[in-house]
Amino acid sequence: MGKSQETFNKKEKEKKKRKKREEKLKKKEERKNAEKGGLDDMIAYVDEDGNISDTPPDPEKKKTNVKAEDIVVGVPKKEEQEPEDIVRKGKVTFFNDSKGYGFIKDEVSQESVFVHANGLIDEIAENDKVTFEVEKGQRGPQAVKVTLV
Repeated sequence: MGKSQETFNKKEKEKKKRKKREEKLKKKEERKNAEKGGLDDMIAYVDEDGNISDTPPDPEKKKTNVKAEDIVVGVPKKEEQEPEDIVRKGKVTFFNDSKGYGFIKDEVSQESVFVHANGLIDEIAENDKVTFEVEKGQRGPQAVKVTLV
């Protein structure tokens, strides 16, 4: 008669597989039991003050005096602003002649405004006092019609 083909190592591997399968089934059962909470646990309510809570709002405290005209859907239109003083004064904080650009610091708002050589009327250098107008450039405000004071 022949020897059994099942060795100790094979038996151990089978035990591990069986144990792993049983653990997997246990975890599956636990997940099924945990899901019974379901949708009710996920619902959130907004109370009369606009705060999120887990209890439904009291219908007696509900505000009903909202007019349909007061509801704004979308972004409200931007109000027309009065144009600021068109000609501004400032000081050149940086200017690179070789590259043809620099920055002017506005005297009133202390805002730094980009200036390109194409927007110059007079030649400028650092620390010069200038007057300029501001236009919207590709990357933000840009000084144009720059003249020395």
